[in-house]
Amino acid sequence: MRVWGVTGWKNSGKTHLTERLVAEITGRGFTVSTIKHAHHDTDIDQPGRDSYRHREAGAREVIVASPARWALMHELRGAGEPPLEDLIARLSPVDLVLVEGYKRAPHPKIEAHRVETGRPLLAPANASVRAVASNGQPDVPLPVFDLDDTAAIADFILAEVGL
Repeated sequence: MRVWGVTGWKNSGKTHLTERLVAEITGRGFTVSTIKHAHHDTDIDQPGRDSYRHREAGAREVIVASPARWALMHELRGAGEPPLEDLIARLSPVDLVLVEGYKRAPHPKIEAHRVETGRPLLAPANASVRAVASNGQPDVPLPVFDLDDTAAIADFILAEVGL
C-alpha cells in the first residue's frame, strides 16, 4: 500500500490537515485509511462498557462489532509498541494510508507548520519530510504549500505516490 505521512509539532495543524486530506482524496474517488500516533496513553473505550470490562479482565484483544462498524483493541500488556509497518500490515488494502505523527519513521511525509507555535521546522533535520505546509513563508529547499491549500497538497501527495 502507498503510505504518506503528516507530521509536525503539537498544535501545528496535523490533525486538521489530515482530516481535510482524507476528505479531499476520498472525494476524488480514492480509498484512504489512516493511522494516528499518540505519545500518551490513549483509550478509545470507557470504564463500565462491556468491552472495557473484557480488557480489564485481561483479554489481549477485544473486538466490538455492530451493524455500523467494528473495532479491534489490542492490549500490549507491557510489550513494546509495534512498529508502524506492523500496524500498516493489519489494514485492509486501500489506495493510500495517511499516517499522522511518527516523525522519525522513514516513510515520506509533509510537515504541518504554524508560525505561532514558535517551534522550528523538522524538515531541515529530517530527510523523510518531502514538503512543508505552513501559514508562513519558511525558507527550505522543499516544496512549500499554504497550510490551508488542501487541494494543492493533495495533488502533490497523489503525484508523489503515483495516484
